Amino acid sequence: MRILYAEDEVSMSEAVTDILTYHHYMVDPVYDGEEALDYARTGEYDGIILDIMMPGKNGFQVLEQLRREGCRTPILLLTAKGEVEDRIQGLDLGADDYLPKPFAMEELLARVRAMLRRREAFVPDILTCGDISLNLQSYELSGNGQTVILPKLEYRMLEVLMQNQRRYLSSEDLLVKVWGYDTEAEVGAVWVYISYLRKRLAALSGKVEIRVKRNIGYTLDLKE
Repeated sequence: MRILYAEDEVSMSEAVTDILTYHHYMVDPVYDGEEALDYARTGEYDGIILDIMMPGKNGFQVLEQLRREGCRTPILLLTAKGEVEDRIQGLDLGADDYLPKPFAMEELLARVRAMLRRREAFVPDILTCGDISLNLQSYELSGNGQTVILPKLEYRMLEVLMQNQRRYLSSEDLLVKVWGYDTEAEVGAVWVYISYLRKRLAALSGKVEIRVKRNIGYTLDLKE
């Protein structure tokens, strides 16, 4: 699950990002409203967390613009404690939920889980392709009666490929989807992790492979 988190207070952003990452969410933190709007427009997020008070554009303006453009990604709005008007305005503009600040991390996690359950498109806890399966909660890759727990980056790479089966993704696409927009990693890292996953699949499956088309990209598909 990928979440966009817009919060201009760096220490708060780092703390929340760490908690969400620990609970297996992929988080792209941004620090102003203009950046939040640009990232959200990619349509690659399962949920968005918006703080109201941000430079550039505030959370209300970002929320209103996204809904006007037809974005249906669930949005959790972070509001000032006791500001009932903020909550009402946020819900009227199209927010799915709100959470007053300061908040307990356990409540934030519960609100995020509830927000993601309300997504229009259901994403199962287990993805499958041919004779392999990937558990999104435990990072377990299974096939041919064997199971292995994937390291985080291998898991993210395989999750993206399984969610885009038979669709070719370029190395640049994979770099952004797996490492994030602000990564300092280079395209060569994609090639390395593709190699790792090919070895995993060869050990666990006789039916699934990662295909490559020169100058186009990679896809996960059944062997011909």
